[in-house]
Amino acid sequence: MGGEAAKWILMTTARTPTNIAVIKYWGKRDETLILPINDSISVTLDPTHLCTTTTVSVSPSFDQDRMWLNGKEISLQGGRFQSCLREIRARAQDVEDKKKGVHIKKEDWQNLRLHIASHNNFPTAAGLASSAAGLACLVFSLAKLMNLKEDNSQLSAIARQGSGSACRSLYGGFVKWDMGKEDNGSDSLAIQLADEKHWDELVIIIAVVSARQKETSSTSGMRDTVESSALIQHRAKEVVPKRIVQMEEAIRNRDFPSFVRLTCTDSNQFHAVCLDTYPPIFYMNDTSHRIISGVEKWNRAEGTPQVAYTFDAGPNAVMIARNRKTAALLLQRLLYNFPPHTDTDLDSYIIGDKSILKDAGIKDMKDVEALTPPPEVKDNIPYAQKSKGDVSYFICTRPGGGPVVLSDETQALLGPLTGLPK
Repeated sequence: MGGEAAKWILMTTARTPTNIAVIKYWGKRDETLILPINDSISVTLDPTHLCTTTTVSVSPSFDQDRMWLNGKEISLQGGRFQSCLREIRARAQDVEDKKKGVHIKKEDWQNLRLHIASHNNFPTAAGLASSAAGLACLVFSLAKLMNLKEDNSQLSAIARQGSGSACRSLYGGFVKWDMGKEDNGSDSLAIQLADEKHWDELVIIIAVVSARQKETSSTSGMRDTVESSALIQHRAKEVVPKRIVQMEEAIRNRDFPSFVRLTCTDSNQFHAVCLDTYPPIFYMNDTSHRIISGVEKWNRAEGTPQVAYTFDAGPNAVMIARNRKTAALLLQRLLYNFPPHTDTDLDSYIIGDKSILKDAGIKDMKDVEALTPPPEVKDNIPYAQKSKGDVSYFICTRPGGGPVVLSDETQALLGPLTGLPK
């Protein structure tokens, strides 16, 4: 293996975005390989605001595979982690680092142990696709460390075995997860429909209604739905295939009214299927429903859709505005209905792209308190009676790019001499 015995450590750090499905994945036909019962389409979110950063390292001095998530050591014994590690080690190639005098032959990878550190810059397991970004980043960074020849679409088939939605985080922009037909899952992979520049006027605002871990995990929720819902097969066989074709066309043509109709109706149907599960699954809450009602009223009042909403397996609302001007109007409405507590710092209540606050004419809490009801709302709710605290914070973002390797060593999460978290 070369290099001064047991002293060297090789390391790679990568950053991977999360994604939000606009045509939902819900239900598996194979639990082990994570093969879905329908195609899905997602928008990749700007990794500047929502991403996972992962450092992977290898050294002959490591005696076991270890992983730290957000600073806390977690077990790698789960079947999904093991699937990803096994698939990647099987495809590893020769690696040479002339500077360190290290040469790893591809057969050596089976006997070398790894240290992995991962960090999400957003809440884990709260319905913001943290597992998607996390598993995609794990697979992408390991593939770079071990010099794999596979392209991102082929890597997506490995990431899928860790977390279904992870396969869609291997690309930026607009991504389709093709369910595939093969029993071994070889054709169940991600395809980029368009990059993030294709429709770059879109602005995304996420209302983090709850950063708590959800009661029903996506894995058990899907299993229960497939076993008990009478609607799920109709959705998978009749509804989704038509919506996939229509959504691909809406994205290709940047047809916002069609995009809104498909995004909202598919989100609503996904949650209807959750309600049709026995026992029923409730991912949304009263705040989620009030956000839907507010967007629907506004879209109807304008006569043409201004904003799409979509909810994954959790209460957090992802709203997609047609442009920055609309996003500023949306933010005004959201702050009118869901203001922060009076002692909240506005800077921590609106995170991500804060420049939208400026577009909305809001500099401080006085501006929030002075907001007037939007034209489509008849009642002027006194500030004191508004739903303070129902939203934890808002994230302003946009469609973004795919995974990247971070060459700046200061961004590594593991120490270069110890291979342990910094």
